[in-house]
Amino acid sequence: MKQLTSYNRVAGYLNKIFDLLNERFFENQLSRPTITIQSTPRAYGHFTTRSDTWISASGDSHEINIGAGTLSRPIEDVAATLLHEMVHYYNYVRGIQDCSRGGTYHNKRFKDAATARGLKVDHDPKYGWTLTSPGEDLLDLVVENDLTDILITRNDLHYTVTTTTGGHIGGNEKMPPKKSGSRKYVCPNCGISVRATRVVRVGCLNCQEIMVER
Repeated sequence: MKQLTSYNRVAGYLNKIFDLLNERFFENQLSRPTITIQSTPRAYGHFTTRSDTWISASGDSHEINIGAGTLSRPIEDVAATLLHEMVHYYNYVRGIQDCSRGGTYHNKRFKDAATARGLKVDHDPKYGWTLTSPGEDLLDLVVENDLTDILITRNDLHYTVTTTTGGHIGGNEKMPPKKSGSRKYVCPNCGISVRATRVVRVGCLNCQEIMVER
């Protein structure tokens, strides 16, 4: 696979990850929304509740946005953001209210749905069960499908992404920076890389070199 250094390639890649998550955690019950990459100050992503947020000749759709300035995080964290917003999407189409206080407080309905679908969920005293990170099932999906890091991000120097929740558009992901749940091993000779969910000793058979953790 070519490196993810192009905006257009990344947009297509996020749609691929949506399809993988939809199959694994939602039994393909979610119609594909329009996935956008836009700056979202103080948030990693959002979901819009309006089904006609995007209008086209082939039909209307909701929107899931991934913050343009957050793409360079480990791919499992980007996937966790997408999955977080997909949980909001899943709850919304089933009439489950998973946020209150103007969409800023994630309640236990969100926690239960997210925990059942590959996410770890922690509580924030002000914003509820909004602090999500990749669980083992999501990490397994990343490794099984050899998902790779995105190598392009928006240079959003005019603001800082923080862990406080701003206004929701139906649902909005906030989580503190965490150490990646998976490990990346790289061959020091040819640069080929693999991922693992635990510490392993792995070698590159092409170069007969022990791969090092990066």
